[in-house]
Amino acid sequence: MTAETGSFALIIALLIALVQSAVPLLALRRREPAIAAFVRHAAIGQFVFIALAFACLTAAFVQSDFSVQVVAANSHTLKPLLYKVSGVWGNHEGSMLLWVLILALFGAAVAVFGNNLPDRLLTTVLGTHGMIGLGFLVFIVATSNPFVRLADAPAEGNGLNPILQDPGLAIHPPFLYLGYVGFSMAFSFSIAALIEGKVDASWARWVRPWVLAAWCFLTIGITLGSAWAYYTLGWGGWWFWDPVENASFMPWLAGTALLHSALVVERRNALLSWTILLGILTFSLSLIGTFLVRSGVLTSVHSFAQDPARGTFILVLILIATGGGLALFAIRAPEMKHGPLFAAVSRESGLVVNNVLLTTAVATVFLGTFYPLVVDMLGNDKISVGPPYYNMTFVPIMVPLLLVMVVGPALRWKRDELRAALGRLRPAAIAATLTAVALLAFTLGQHFLVAFFMGLAVWLVLGSLLVLAQRTRLGSTPLATTLRLARTTPLAVYGLVLAHAGMGVTVAGITGMTAWASEKIEMLRPGQSLQLAGYDVRFRSVAEVPGPNYEAERAIFDISRNGKPSTQLSSERRFYPVRRQLTTAAGIRTNLVSNVYVTLGDPDNAGAWAVRFYYHPFIPLVWIGALMMALGGFVSLADRRLRVGAPQRAAQPVPFAAPAE
Repeated sequence: MTAETGSFALIIALLIALVQSAVPLLALRRREPAIAAFVRHAAIGQFVFIALAFACLTAAFVQSDFSVQVVAANSHTLKPLLYKVSGVWGNHEGSMLLWVLILALFGAAVAVFGNNLPDRLLTTVLGTHGMIGLGFLVFIVATSNPFVRLADAPAEGNGLNPILQDPGLAIHPPFLYLGYVGFSMAFSFSIAALIEGKVDASWARWVRPWVLAAWCFLTIGITLGSAWAYYTLGWGGWWFWDPVENASFMPWLAGTALLHSALVVERRNALLSWTILLGILTFSLSLIGTFLVRSGVLTSVHSFAQDPARGTFILVLILIATGGGLALFAIRAPEMKHGPLFAAVSRESGLVVNNVLLTTAVATVFLGTFYPLVVDMLGNDKISVGPPYYNMTFVPIMVPLLLVMVVGPALRWKRDELRAALGRLRPAAIAATLTAVALLAFTLGQHFLVAFFMGLAVWLVLGSLLVLAQRTRLGSTPLATTLRLARTTPLAVYGLVLAHAGMGVTVAGITGMTAWASEKIEMLRPGQSLQLAGYDVRFRSVAEVPGPNYEAERAIFDISRNGKPSTQLSSERRFYPVRRQLTTAAGIRTNLVSNVYVTLGDPDNAGAWAVRFYYHPFIPLVWIGALMMALGGFVSLADRRLRVGAPQRAAQPVPFAAPAE
């Protein structure tokens, strides 16, 4: 009865979503608190029933109920419990159920914590959110029901894809979906603002926490996915510009722009229509990512190649949501008044430059992702767009953006002088220049770009710290005064400093990995060695070892550096009999500054094995910096000002010039 209970819960959730989305439309002109209370309870009820359905599917996987089609196709009795649970979302049907669960979670969170929202705005936001949930619940029930029974249940299941049987992949999709789907709140708030006809500082302060939370989760999700690809696929890389990787990166870039533009709305009542447009486009990019993974148009380790009809259904949902949102924006945005003017050199201008560069970067990645697909659909030609394209287009856009990241926070609102702002950043500029010059001297002038980007990394880290130092008047006032100012500095400032410094750490990691990574592949017999980057890798032995649901050949390697023992690593070739699939488990040692990495490849007929050894300097900084960015976001989210709503202002908000009747 577990499957039937889950299916019934999904249908009830669908009906609740229908009511949740219909009532605000029918009562658009009414302001009764009872309507807001009803929609609140509907949002919570929708979450409860979807959570019940998800619990039923999880129980079916844990109990190995192979009478359920999706369990039989993606599970096995010998699978460890962790992978039975992660198998719930390791397939199309289960992942879509997780998608709507998180969507409903955000709706319920707004219903519970949105007490500071006006009733009418809350009703419109949750009504719009209910429409999104309705569309995807119809999609699941009609085309992707995870509770379909098999007429003849098999004795065993087919097992989960072996490359998904990893702790990183157990937690990567939930974080990624929390980011993807979390941007639905930006969409719902944007549509509600257009319907209600009012965008002001209060609206921006209400929407920013939800956007910030989604951005933090998406940052973590992308980081986990990158780390998983690095240590699981055995290729030694951390980013390949895979189309599905790009599908998560594009909403991250757009969400970053949205966060900064919403700040301008909150502080200066400017960039109103642009922020609304970004709210619509950011979630639209998340929907496009969902389409890419499930449409069957891509062959990727990340994708679920499914019936194209499902992709068509999602494409229709994208057209309805995005097309409807943009049509409403086209109708209502011209009525929106412009905010106050600001000087060419000001914090607002810095944030405008930030948005221009970020949206240009989104367009660049979008073109590189979809142009090959369009060419493939229009003819028989197949083209590939890889790292060379992005190195020539994306990287030059990022350089001025990284420079502005430091200068922008040093500028004052409304009007400032560029010379004065740069003067405040002089210590960071000097340190960055000295770093670049030292690297050029050390490499005898052969690595100009490496020196430049390492200097840029120092500029980002120290420039961000200078913002905090100047706010607390470090060095210019007594220590007691600095400590008092540090205690009263808003958490959002600490979050900004941590996030921007994290970007500097990531830039350092990318630069060092790109410039100085080295690898060597040799055929070795047990007892033989290879040498690389001062390391001696001795192939000690190889033996067969049993796994819980696989058979493995485990190789042991003794690693020495400069003649001194360093560590011992093991690498495995794992064969999964159920899936008849072979995977590689790399041996990695890290000191949080560099990695040594070894994998065992195929044997030859003479008793030798292919051994691949990598030395990756600075690679851990790529993920440490990214996690610092996410932590900075969470620190900002803890700022009380983002939890209590905007204070009442004496000035009137910026409304539409002529609200529609």
